[in-house]
Amino acid sequence: MVAGHLQIKKGYFYAVLNYKDKRGNRQTKWISTGLPEKGNKRKAEAELVKIRSAFEIPQEVGDLSSDMLIADYLEQWLDIVKTRIKITTFSSYSGMVNSTIAPYFRKKNIRLCDLEARHIQTFYSEKLREVKANTVIHYHAVIHQALKYAVKTDMIAQNVATKVDRPKKNDFQPVFLDAKELQQLFEITKGTKLELPVLVGAFYGFRRGEVLGLKWDAIDFEHGTISVKRTVTSIKLDGKQEDIEQVSAKTKSSLRTLPLIGAFRQYFQQVMEAQEVNKKVCGDCYNYDYDGYVFVDELGNRMKGHYLTCQFPKFIEKHGMRKMRFHDLRHSCASLLLANGIPLKQIQEWLGHSDFSTTANIYAHLDYSSKLSSAQAMENGLLLPASGDFSSRWLDAIVTEDKETT
Repeated sequence: MVAGHLQIKKGYFYAVLNYKDKRGNRQTKWISTGLPEKGNKRKAEAELVKIRSAFEIPQEVGDLSSDMLIADYLEQWLDIVKTRIKITTFSSYSGMVNSTIAPYFRKKNIRLCDLEARHIQTFYSEKLREVKANTVIHYHAVIHQALKYAVKTDMIAQNVATKVDRPKKNDFQPVFLDAKELQQLFEITKGTKLELPVLVGAFYGFRRGEVLGLKWDAIDFEHGTISVKRTVTSIKLDGKQEDIEQVSAKTKSSLRTLPLIGAFRQYFQQVMEAQEVNKKVCGDCYNYDYDGYVFVDELGNRMKGHYLTCQFPKFIEKHGMRKMRFHDLRHSCASLLLANGIPLKQIQEWLGHSDFSTTANIYAHLDYSSKLSSAQAMENGLLLPASGDFSSRWLDAIVTEDKETT
């Protein structure tokens, strides 16, 4: 078992592990316990023991060389970057490398040193017949990062991925529900376990991971606030699907605090009371692994990301509504805010976008009210000719001009 101790960072307990690598160099690894500092010291100590027991010292990666197959290089490169990137990013990278990129180039039998831009371009062209352009763009990001490391470590002289033409992004139009459609959605989900996730997604614009990661410590009944403090993300590692908690969000701006209005205060209080009843009724059968989460079932099992991704669209289509993703509730939230005159800057803060341009690019075309204001300003600022007999003036001008031309 590796050595380790607890450390508090930004109000949360972290397990800090110390070990020596193959070369005898001392390494330090920080792993979040997900437990807030207040009132959780014993739980954190128990979690530290678990983390230390389960931790495996990273194996040294084999010798890399420019003579190795690009497929072999990509697989070993994954082991190198595994400890440097978020687990969600690693899951995405490894999925693309192992399922698509490495198998393709292994069949081509191309070495790292022989890889040319045309090889990559041909790969993209072939894959565009099977998948959307956005997927190929993700392939490009992985290949580019892998070759960047090969250049950095002097295995190749240049990153040939920079010479390749990337496909253009797919034009994607999200679904926007208006107020009437949202009311219909609330009606069909009423009394189901989708009800509260849908209400939170539509009203607060929470992402799926923000909904699933909601805990009671993020809801302040006394001060009337609800915060995004963590996310639960679905990943696939070694062929196994699992949901992981991260004490973070998509961006720093995603960690936001919003008002807890009266109706939601009542919703959450009732859910909290129901959870306490379920604990007493179920006794030892209750799953305390997810104690503290808002969205758990009567046995304490946390709602899975797969459920919101797959079952939500099926459920609403079954009840006569048009096809949409759970994430489209976030877009509908923004659309409704715009329709009620809320400026894009405030919508950026409500949704937790890190950059104003992100909000503007997605929703500016919906901001019709601002266009009306602009039209009014132009009308007030310019003295336009009287409309009176405009049509006759226009026709006379055309006739006159035609005569002069001929």
